Amino acid sequence: MTMIPDPAMVAWLDQQDKRTAQTIRSHGTSIEYVTGDMRRRQTPFAYTVGLFGMGHPELLVFGLDARTTGLLLNDVADRVRGGQDIVAGELLEFAGWGHRVTVETVPNPGDIAFAANRFYQRPDDFSVEVLQLTYDDRDGLFPWQDGYANAVWIQPRPGEFTAW
Repeated sequence: MTMIPDPAMVAWLDQQDKRTAQTIRSHGTSIEYVTGDMRRRQTPFAYTVGLFGMGHPELLVFGLDARTTGLLLNDVADRVRGGQDIVAGELLEFAGWGHRVTVETVPNPGDIAFAANRFYQRPDDFSVEVLQLTYDDRDGLFPWQDGYANAVWIQPRPGEFTAW
């Protein structure tokens, strides 16, 4: 049985694709931000769309407000567009932001990066690659270290999160 697509959904997705393409054309990347609900322990997350077209994995971050997310992802994406390859295991620092970020490989990008896969017309099973940017807490500790101050669900470990 063939499913007939909902015309309103098709029109909305077409508009999203157009907006994404225009944003990438103008700024080099687009950011897909998904709001969370901290009371329900649903962390916000965001990822880039546009770096895969340059031969680089997309970038993902959890648990930050929209403004901080934009600043972080745009800073790292600018580094990539400037010729720097961001790789798993790398530790990044930022002027004006008191946190360090470690870069981690996401083993299940097809469960998260739906907008990027749609834009690049890739099935979830053959997803674009994604790197998670995991930031430290106020004491400089990361989620896998003893004494980490934030709730671990705010920054899930790579492979433990799905956007379903």
